[in-house]
Amino acid sequence: MANRNTNIDLGGLLEQARGQFSGLNPNEPGQWPLLPKLASFIFVVILVIGLGWVALLSSQSDALEAERAKEPRLKQEYRDKVGQAVNLAELRKQRIQVEEYVKQLEKQLPGKAEMDALLSDINQAGLGRGLDFELFRPGQVSVKDYYAELPISIRVTGRFHDVGAFTADIANLSRIVTLHNLVIANVNAKDGGNLYMEATARTYRYLDQAELDAMRAQNQGNGKGKKGGKKQ
Repeated sequence: MANRNTNIDLGGLLEQARGQFSGLNPNEPGQWPLLPKLASFIFVVILVIGLGWVALLSSQSDALEAERAKEPRLKQEYRDKVGQAVNLAELRKQRIQVEEYVKQLEKQLPGKAEMDALLSDINQAGLGRGLDFELFRPGQVSVKDYYAELPISIRVTGRFHDVGAFTADIANLSRIVTLHNLVIANVNAKDGGNLYMEATARTYRYLDQAELDAMRAQNQGNGKGKKGGKKQ
């Protein structure tokens, strides 16, 4: 008897629920019974959650693809860094060798106070070989980033072997001196083997700290002037 009554009650509830969903006016949801309102609310909540979940998955998928696109580049960077790490000891050794070489070159560059002595050495190299200087004229100093260059126009006359020995002496000076625009020819047809040599000797010296500071200040001033000109 109890089971029969329970079945009858459930059937009645189902009939009542069906009745609440029949004849609904979609234009007046506020007049709907309780069950249709709850069902509509649950449907809307599920729909919003579903759309949000899809949007979230879409953004996460885009981020995942972007990270996957980075993978080959990161792998290559990793290989490069591993190669550098493996060769780190050798690279440090090479850096020390380069630094030592640079120091040796710097020692071959005279300072500002030593330029007069270097010019005298060049002159003495020619006189020591019995050459006659017809021209020995230092030019205008050209300042580079970390050094200054001084060109010297020279013209000497003498025997062939003496001229050759003079160029060798220039190359063997303790300071760096290079010869450019060499012209060698007979003095005249009647002269027995005397030659003249015209050339531009270039000597180099390092800039002292005061010159470097002045150059940096000038470069900074030029940079500020250009910025100011753009603003105007």
